[in-house]
Amino acid sequence: MKKTFDLIIQDATHAEKIDGISSFVGEDMSGSFGILADHARLMTTLVMGLARYRIANEPWQYLAQPGAVLYFHNNLLTISTRHYFHDEDYMRISSDLQQKLLAEEEELHAVKHSLQHMEKEILKHLWELRSHEG
Repeated sequence: MKKTFDLIIQDATHAEKIDGISSFVGEDMSGSFGILADHARLMTTLVMGLARYRIANEPWQYLAQPGAVLYFHNNLLTISTRHYFHDEDYMRISSDLQQKLLAEEEELHAVKHSLQHMEKEILKHLWELRSHEG
């Protein structure tokens, strides 16, 4: 029987445990890497994108995340991230990831625009206060 390990995936709102993982493939800043049972202790940060894992000989499961901290020790793989979703359909999860990334980019743009507007208003107010003082 092939050795396995367990996976805990957690984000800001929930966590789930998946037992019987036979292999995991992820990517950090140095490139792609794989984990099998009894791997040495490992801690790294995953880059934004897709990782994948397999339970026994079942189809690959894809894990989309916006970056995560990965820790492996004593046959327990823990992945901590802001949010994630997983699916065995590569095309569907790739599409979902792209849509989420576009939505996050639009939200980030709106936040930056709002901050720029606030900064202008604060500078304007400070300028007015200074001109009333002098």
